[in-house]
Amino acid sequence: MHFSRKNLGIPYAVFLAVFVVAPLVVLLFYAFTNGQGQFTMENLTGFFTDPNALGTLFYSLLIAVVTTAVCLLIAYPTAYLLATSKLKNRTVIVMLFVMPMWINFSLRITALKEILTILEGNLAMHPFLNAVIGMTYDFLPFMILPIYTTISKLDGALREAAMDLGADRTRTFLEITLPLSLPGILSGVSMVFLPAMTNYVVLDMLYNSTYIMGSLIGSYFAAYNWHGGSMIALVLLCMICIFTLLTGGEDETARGGALL
Repeated sequence: MHFSRKNLGIPYAVFLAVFVVAPLVVLLFYAFTNGQGQFTMENLTGFFTDPNALGTLFYSLLIAVVTTAVCLLIAYPTAYLLATSKLKNRTVIVMLFVMPMWINFSLRITALKEILTILEGNLAMHPFLNAVIGMTYDFLPFMILPIYTTISKLDGALREAAMDLGADRTRTFLEITLPLSLPGILSGVSMVFLPAMTNYVVLDMLYNSTYIMGSLIGSYFAAYNWHGGSMIALVLLCMICIFTLLTGGEDETARGGALL
């Protein structure tokens, strides 16, 4: 029997067929059928006419946008200073940002909850603020690392040439460093925005709230409404695909995503 390198892809193809393609087929089936297994568009129209579902969608989008913006505002200066500094131990400093990801997620959020409880008393008084703080605390490393990797790989001669030609530091940053670090920014935005839309665990652990897309889908399935839950999951999947296409199109290694 002749063995070729194509045969090495058979296990991967089987894995994709069983754990990716098959679940998507089941999702599509339930999304566009009713309880009798008949084709229907009521699940789709029902989502866009349900005030609760639309409110949850917009609230999730708002949390994701604000969380991504806050992470970017904190991560970019941090990554820039680390990548351009001449510190001998900057790798150790970068590892300090990564180390929280090695700790159990529940322990980290529980510790954050205790701190916020001491500062605020009743966490339910500032639900949106606490949600953003929790999301930022959880996803900040995913924004720092791609930006740091991209900036650290930039050719320093480009900045030196710009300054030799008369550009000051601000202009050099705006016209050289910032445009060339855009791939890392897009990579970080993708890795923060997408999970922030569905990570209801942070909200549940902080103040027992389920007002986000991930928990909404779970509530539909918990009520045995697989058809409505599948349609909401499908709508969210389409939004994620569109967002990925808008921010993608480049090799992940060049964007710094390979580090993660």
